[in-house]
Amino acid sequence: MIHRLMAALLALGPGLLLAPQLAADEEIAVTVYSLTENGLGDSIGVIVVSDSPDGLVFKPFLRGLPPGPHGFHVHQGFSCGAGYHPSGVGVPGLAAGDHYDPDDRSRHRGPHGDGHRGDLPLLHANERGEAHEPVVAPRLGLHDVRGRTLVIHAGGDNYHDLPEPLGGGGARIACGSLELYKAEG
Repeated sequence: MIHRLMAALLALGPGLLLAPQLAADEEIAVTVYSLTENGLGDSIGVIVVSDSPDGLVFKPFLRGLPPGPHGFHVHQGFSCGAGYHPSGVGVPGLAAGDHYDPDDRSRHRGPHGDGHRGDLPLLHANERGEAHEPVVAPRLGLHDVRGRTLVIHAGGDNYHDLPEPLGGGGARIACGSLELYKAEG
């Protein structure tokens, strides 16, 4: 139900997405923003997150992405804000921290491997820059992602540690904070 509502709202325009998150009993909608050196840019849509018997499902309703595959991860931090490299250069999304890694694996192995649990399947943007195909993270549930961030990278992810440090995913280009709000009433 909530994913149909989000699709309808997106079709009407980004100005209608005023709430940072909407929730139902077992679904949350995460507003995703483009990232800049100074922090958050414009909303590029919503990702609806829900538990399933197969793992955590991410249903994107996104636009404005470069066409092609994109690395997609749960990161440890709650904020999508910019941070600063020791050289003083602003880094988009640096406040999101590292990949979610509660088992302290310190390596990339993909959504089915034994590395970071924050490694998610690739998001694919069509030739219009829209991503609508759901992906499933078999090793995660809603309880794992509360208070964390979703980060979308510029390029595809090879699920390896090289090239360092991003495994080929490249720069962080979009981010959304995950928080659960229970519906009133």
